[in-house]
Amino acid sequence: MRQKRTGGVALAFLMLVLLLVFGVGLFAGWQFVHTPAQSTTSTTGSAASSSSTTSGTTQAESVISSVEPAVIELKVTTSQGEQLGSGIIFDAQGDIVTNNHVIDGSQQIEAVLSNGSTEQAQLIGTDASHDLAVVRIAPFAHMIIAQFGDSTKVKVGQDVIAIGNPLGLTETASQGIVSALNRSVSESAAVTISQAIQTDVALNPGNSGGALVDMQGKVIGIPTLAAINTESNTTANGISYAIPASIVQSVIRQILQQTA
Repeated sequence: MRQKRTGGVALAFLMLVLLLVFGVGLFAGWQFVHTPAQSTTSTTGSAASSSSTTSGTTQAESVISSVEPAVIELKVTTSQGEQLGSGIIFDAQGDIVTNNHVIDGSQQIEAVLSNGSTEQAQLIGTDASHDLAVVRIAPFAHMIIAQFGDSTKVKVGQDVIAIGNPLGLTETASQGIVSALNRSVSESAAVTISQAIQTDVALNPGNSGGALVDMQGKVIGIPTLAAINTESNTTANGISYAIPASIVQSVIRQILQQTA
């Protein structure tokens, strides 16, 4: 009887051991089966993220390479010395739009093309109230003309790229986002830019008159000025403004009609 009982206990103990072993084996098997799946999911996610990043980088590179040849550097000689700025070739006649403050007081204007060659530019007309001006160079072979986009469809948060010549560093591109729309910005006592596009793109002297483009390579504005921190009287980081393309195009038409 005791042996049966002992035998029963031993059997029960043996069955318990077997159940434990089976249970542990089952858990280990579940882990083995599912761990690779989780790893695969993680790898797939990383690959998708990498692919997305690569795609975004490729798009930005494509935009920059397509627009840069239409953005030129302007070297302006005045009675006070030389000042630098940027401009955009916008038609087949070699007309270039820039900021009025870039060419203000000019005695001579030189346009440095993306291929490094220099052309003499002629002042065609200005609109000081909108801080815009048009200069002209002789058309040249393989000249790239910038395409304007619809700035009325610009959205806060969308990616943008500024292309210009800050501090004389030609063909410089800076990427950021649209931070706000329809800003009213006082550039001077006589000039207030209305409906300005606010971005977080870094702007420095020489960027003025360049191109602010969307991710389709369309010009949606002309970078004009950076905000000033009134407490330190220095350039505010991450706050810059551009004249929207809708105003730029309207002013260009008026200037060309007046000089036709």
